[in-house]
Amino acid sequence: MSELHLLDAAETARRTSAGEVSAVEVARASLERIAALDPGLNAMSRVLATEALAEAESRDAALAAGEPCGPLHGVPVVIKEEVDVAGTVTTFGGEGNSTPAAADVAVATGMVPVGLGGDGGGSIRIPSAMCGLFGLKPQRGRVTTAPHPHLWWALGTAGPLTRTVLDSAIFYDAIRGNVPTDLYSAGETGSFTEAARTAPGRLRIGWSTKPVTLGVRPDPAHVRAVQDTARLLGELGHDVREVDPRYPDPTLAFVPQFFAGIRDEAAMVEHPERLERRTRETRRLGAWVTPRVRDWALRQSEEISRAANRVFDDVDVLLTPTVAHRPPQVGVIDGRGTVGSTLKAMPAIAYCAIWNVAGNPAANVPAGLGEDGLPLGVQLVGRQHDETTLLSLSAQLEAARPWSFPRL
Repeated sequence: MSELHLLDAAETARRTSAGEVSAVEVARASLERIAALDPGLNAMSRVLATEALAEAESRDAALAAGEPCGPLHGVPVVIKEEVDVAGTVTTFGGEGNSTPAAADVAVATGMVPVGLGGDGGGSIRIPSAMCGLFGLKPQRGRVTTAPHPHLWWALGTAGPLTRTVLDSAIFYDAIRGNVPTDLYSAGETGSFTEAARTAPGRLRIGWSTKPVTLGVRPDPAHVRAVQDTARLLGELGHDVREVDPRYPDPTLAFVPQFFAGIRDEAAMVEHPERLERRTRETRRLGAWVTPRVRDWALRQSEEISRAANRVFDDVDVLLTPTVAHRPPQVGVIDGRGTVGSTLKAMPAIAYCAIWNVAGNPAANVPAGLGEDGLPLGVQLVGRQHDETTLLSLSAQLEAARPWSFPRL
């Protein structure tokens, strides 16, 4: 099997743009990797092999004709099934839709260099933490949610899960922006790619292992990961101190928007009778979230955001665990209803969901392996609209403490 799967997105794009390797060769290498590994992983619901090879051939032909190459030239990508891909059914992970869209987490295994996901409560950062990947949730409104005006109202945004900080930055520079139908848009900021290649300077970094969610206790391995990262950041010259973020309770803003988002998506599917039992139950339990309640929750988001962002009066970046618990067993919520599965999910979102409510950029940065042999991750949270500082700091951590991936 080809070793091309070991290349990150930046190096893949460099080699294909320089003609050192063809886009077709890269696509075939990914397809071979998928065929070898995915039967045991079940990460892909559909593999567009014919379409991928045809697109790769067109990229090679364009290069031969002297056309300029894009920043992701020749890079295979996987896309979460809540994002429309022309000619493919947008399933949202279920069977409620059957008509392909008209227009437009396998990264850790080396099947592809980049995966595009969504984060409404931690769904970029949480899988990144559990798979040893870099995952930046951008500022709310940084990436268009078209053709939908929003993703779970104020909670959600789209973005990549990548093996390197630079890959994430390059990908964001390619997809960031808005269309007139977007409900939210982010403030101006500089090049993410340039930020990932620039030293961050001396920053004030506050760290805390205090969970936002009452009753949740972080695993000792995650506490140590934060403390070790704080120590490393101090050695790198930053002003690092323990802080109390004085988190506001995000529940009153998060829960109504969560239910409203599920109900909106359920209302859009073609075959609601095909929705899984738990989704139908969640839709039913969320009937109390009327438009008036939803709008009230959105106003609560603004209040919570103001309170949560007070921590940045004294620090430039906040360092916390990404998740409270170690990676759970596959199937841990199988057969559970809405309430049971929600309770099981609480440790996963205990540090993440508040920043969906507040809108701030937040990233999972790999922090080595635990004694169980599984990845550790820490979360870096930045001021609003300040992804560039997070990318610079994360790249500095990556250089000082390189992360590696399993050889499968």
